[in-house]
Amino acid sequence: MRAIIHVDMDAFYASVEQRDNPSLRGKPLIVGGHAQRGVVLAASYEVRPFGVRSAMPMARAVKLAPQALVVPPRFSAYADASEQVFSIFERYTPLIEPLSLDEAFLDVTASLALFGAPAEIARRIRKEIAAELSLPASAGIASVKFVAKIASDLAKPNGQREVRAEETVAFLAKLPLSRLWGVGPKTEEELTRAGLKTIGDVAARDVAWLEKRLGSQGRHLWELSQGIDPREVVPDRAAKSVGAEDTFEEDLTGVDLLRPHVHAQALRVGRRLRKAGVRGRVVQLKLKFSDFNVITRRTTLSSPTDDGQALYRAALELLERAHEDKPLRLTGVSVQSLDEQEPQQLGLFSAPPPPRSAKLNAALDRITERFGSKAITTADLAKRGGDGDDEEDRWGRH
Repeated sequence: MRAIIHVDMDAFYASVEQRDNPSLRGKPLIVGGHAQRGVVLAASYEVRPFGVRSAMPMARAVKLAPQALVVPPRFSAYADASEQVFSIFERYTPLIEPLSLDEAFLDVTASLALFGAPAEIARRIRKEIAAELSLPASAGIASVKFVAKIASDLAKPNGQREVRAEETVAFLAKLPLSRLWGVGPKTEEELTRAGLKTIGDVAARDVAWLEKRLGSQGRHLWELSQGIDPREVVPDRAAKSVGAEDTFEEDLTGVDLLRPHVHAQALRVGRRLRKAGVRGRVVQLKLKFSDFNVITRRTTLSSPTDDGQALYRAALELLERAHEDKPLRLTGVSVQSLDEQEPQQLGLFSAPPPPRSAKLNAALDRITERFGSKAITTADLAKRGGDGDDEEDRWGRH
């Protein structure tokens, strides 16, 4: 019998903000973008009683909770916290399937002899996250992924719930149809018209009856209602792209205004590449215009690189050719065709020294790691007030 844990950080972005700024603790907090055109990225538990939820338009959220505190996102802080959370997961199992920055499935079946029962492993993980990162996490424990995910949802905030294999069908029976993976509004409406209201109602129906109404989805939903979910926990596969993008508070026009943003994004991508030990050959620039039209332009370098300045030069050339002097609401830089940096084979003759850029980047990375990304930067970014740490990091995966 498999032992699967679903760990989900509670109001992750908001929790990081409240941790890092004590004045925000215990107060209704919204992490979001522009008040008129942005969306809610995270809502603290203190603001949720007012009806504020993630992905809600910011304009609506502010109307629902006018007294709420609103802070802009700091994606680098969330990425750093996420990396620390996942490093804690790795203490207990290599079988980790990330769903996002703040949640993952863990298969701990092979870890039971070493660390104890699944619920004890979940408690230890949550305790270590709280002690080392001062962040709350919830966990669901079950024999299948589907049930573990529901259990963690029901355990929030800052709790955990275990559903033993023999309890699975009874646990699911009383839950609403919407809890079934694959049941959207249309399917729920059709099942409700047929007299089904709970997962238990689905479990009690004949498979042939469900297949007649829903096709192949009918069998899938019936199996889920019985707690049948054979999907394995699939460990994260290597990234195929690394990127950073920034949605502006106001539309920007002209290369002079856009250049610092692209520069900051390129430097951030370079740091992420070096940290991961990979280099990229294809540089892509993403532009979203004020009319929401999105274009991408790319160029292939003569050799793979992890140097942010080289990425910036390539991205800037793409920008100058593609921006069309139209107002932009977003720019993004990403690198694709990633290659791992393998150790060089020793030859008969002395290897050429590393390029000056590699030595400089190594020194800058050490300074950044010790003192933060704003400790040292370039002149154009210093005028702007940052080097891109508030921009969104993106890892594209297979």
